[in-house]
Order: sequence, then C-alpha cells, then structure tokens
Amino acid sequence: YDPAAAASGVGEPTVSHDGETRGDTCHIDVTDRWGNMIAVTPSGGWLQSSPTIPELGFCLGTRLQMTWLEPDLPSTLTPGRRPRTTLTPTLVLRDGRAVTAVGSPGGDQQDQWQLLYLLRTLVGGYSPQEAIDAPALHSTSFPGSFWPRTWTPAGAVLEDRLGDSVIEGLRRRGHAVELSGDWSLGRLSAVTRDPDNGTLSAAANARGAQGYAVGR
Repeated sequence: YDPAAAASGVGEPTVSHDGETRGDTCHIDVTDRWGNMIAVTPSGGWLQSSPTIPELGFCLGTRLQMTWLEPDLPSTLTPGRRPRTTLTPTLVLRDGRAVTAVGSPGGDQQDQWQLLYLLRTLVGGYSPQEAIDAPALHSTSFPGSFWPRTWTPAGAVLEDRLGDSVIEGLRRRGHAVELSGDWSLGRLSAVTRDPDNGTLSAAANARGAQGYAVGR
C-alpha cells in the first residue's frame, strides 16, 4: 500500500513503489534574472483517455468531463459555455511586479494546497521550502470535479504529522478525519524573485520524489 499514491488526488502524475503509474497533470514554475516569470499546469489531453488527432498532432482535450448533464446548473453542458477547471497556476505580485510563481497538480486540491503555501509565506513568514514541507491537509466536503463526483460530508484529509492534538480537535468539531500518512499530500513547487536585489530561489516538494528545484 502506498499512502502517497492513494491520497494524491485525481489528475496528477504518481508512481507507486511497484512502478505502477497513473495521473497526468504536471506543474512548472520558471523565472529569470530579468523578472520574467511563469506558472503553468499542463493537463487535459493525456494519452490514457484521449485519442490523438493525426492531422493535428495533439490529443483531444478532456475538460468537458467537468460539465454536468443536469439542467440549470452553473456547469451544465451548454453550447458556447466553458467548462470549469481545477487548474490554478498562480502568480503573486508585489507593487505590480511578479515575485512568486507557484502551483501544483492535484485536481480539486490544487487551490487548497496553494492556500496553505500562501498563508505560510505571506502571513506566517515561512520560506518557500518550509511552506511546502510543512504538514498539509485538504477538505473533501464538496462534490469532486471528476466523475463519479464523490464527496465526504465534513471530510478532511490530513497528514499524520499535524499531530494528535490537531487531529482530535478537528474530530471533536465534527470533521470526518482521514489520515493519509506523514508525507503524502501536496505536489507544490515554487520560484521566487526579489525585485529589489534580483535574488532568485526555487523550492520543490519531496512528497512522491517527483519534484525538482533547479537553478543556473
């Protein structure tokens, strides 16, 4: 049993200890000395479920799977309407200048894991690597974006490292807590640039042994 693979969420590349692979989405952050910065989360045209169009050379997109067939919903399948998406690459600006690019694979967990990062770095004073390494959690108390759109009322998935007092406190408050292991949640990466002195930095997630921070 591989807790990291089991808890990683829908739509991210995951490799189990036995070599089994699943998932698809990845995330890349890049910055340079001139202050150019990008955050990208490629996803939605993967070979496992999408046919390649020979004349065009790419796979058919799959984001229409996130629409609903029930009428009169915000995400109801309707001509001309864009489907919702879980993809949320993020740029953080300071005085109009980009200072951080951050993101993660992970389906509906992307925004939740990024929120932890932003609170820890912008409010808590964590370094980017400290924010990524800190214990993670997310809620499952909302219908999933992907079929079969399951959800757990009051559901909360936590890394065990959050500690017994936090875990028991959430249970006392009525949360349906699921523990996923010590290092299992989140696939965040980030790059930063200090616009005052040009210092560049990068941070990557050790979970799943798939993230890298590289500079030159």
